[in-house]
Amino acid sequence: MKTKIGLLYGGKSAEHKVSLQTALAVIGALDLEKFEIHPIYINEEGQWIKGPQLTGPVENVSALGFSGDNQVSTLSLAPALFHSGTQANEPLDVIFPLLHGPNGEDGTVQGLLELLNLPYVGNGVLASAAGMDKVMMKNVFAQAGLAQVNYLAFIKSEWEKEKATVYTKVEQELGYPCFVKPANLGSSVGISKCSNQSELEAAFIEAFQFDRKVIIEEGVVAREIEVGILGNDEPECSVPGEIVAKKDFYDYKAKYEDGDTAMIIPADVTDTEYQHIKEMAIKAFKALDCSGLVRADFFLTKDGRALINEVNTMPGFTPFSMFPLLWKHTGVEYPQLIERLVNLAKERHTQKQNIKYTF
Repeated sequence: MKTKIGLLYGGKSAEHKVSLQTALAVIGALDLEKFEIHPIYINEEGQWIKGPQLTGPVENVSALGFSGDNQVSTLSLAPALFHSGTQANEPLDVIFPLLHGPNGEDGTVQGLLELLNLPYVGNGVLASAAGMDKVMMKNVFAQAGLAQVNYLAFIKSEWEKEKATVYTKVEQELGYPCFVKPANLGSSVGISKCSNQSELEAAFIEAFQFDRKVIIEEGVVAREIEVGILGNDEPECSVPGEIVAKKDFYDYKAKYEDGDTAMIIPADVTDTEYQHIKEMAIKAFKALDCSGLVRADFFLTKDGRALINEVNTMPGFTPFSMFPLLWKHTGVEYPQLIERLVNLAKERHTQKQNIKYTF
């Protein structure tokens, strides 16, 4: 019997287009002999639209943006939205959230799926929320004893009241160069590299367009090494990969639009360096109580020090994406990777059904 899988994509987020690209790639990799594909699209206004069951490949992302009378708001979600047929007794077997950024990767949708008691691929509410908020994530990493760059964080009202004080603190504690980022966003959206106070001010203005909280990180001279983690209670680590950006840093355009980067897989690191990165990645995975998948990003300095930068709890599956390529070089092809993720989702859901909720 085929597994009925609901692909949840789009989203009310600055990363809406990234999600569509991810959905397109996943649809192309799913084995139609094993899976029924039921698309569920969230448009940029936040309306949920269930499309017809897919019976073949989709040519481009424009075919994934449904519209019509079957729209429902998130406040009036119809139970049939997450069912494979018109009858409420035909539930989907697994939901695969292919959502990036806020309102999708941050624990909000995961919480909805928990309330509906539906199996879903990827991280749960806590890991998703903490992984999305870079400040909370780094605080957890610090508590776990993981080495990382120095950082500061500010909320918008704090910055608006004391801009000069904020800039001085950044300069004194972090110095230049530094990076300013929205705390709750991914895919390199809203990130700026700063070399002076004028650039710092412009970076704050840019970042606060996307979030009420920003994080500022100390700049380091280092290589960017990434690994993929797959599993639940016993996570496994992929081979390492290296990002070499042709631009000053790995921004949104380089990542998703023009592929203006080089990905070196496997990365040229020593066995000692890899083992250390692997241990740190798995420690970070467990510290955030992750499940399913993450991509863990590191800085590797010239003297061999590994500093964890962040984890991505829903890494992209686009043609330029690192996560599936890492696993391909580890021996797990794309269709196998998706099947493993679906099985991990079922495994975690089964474990939760065994929890006692009454006494």
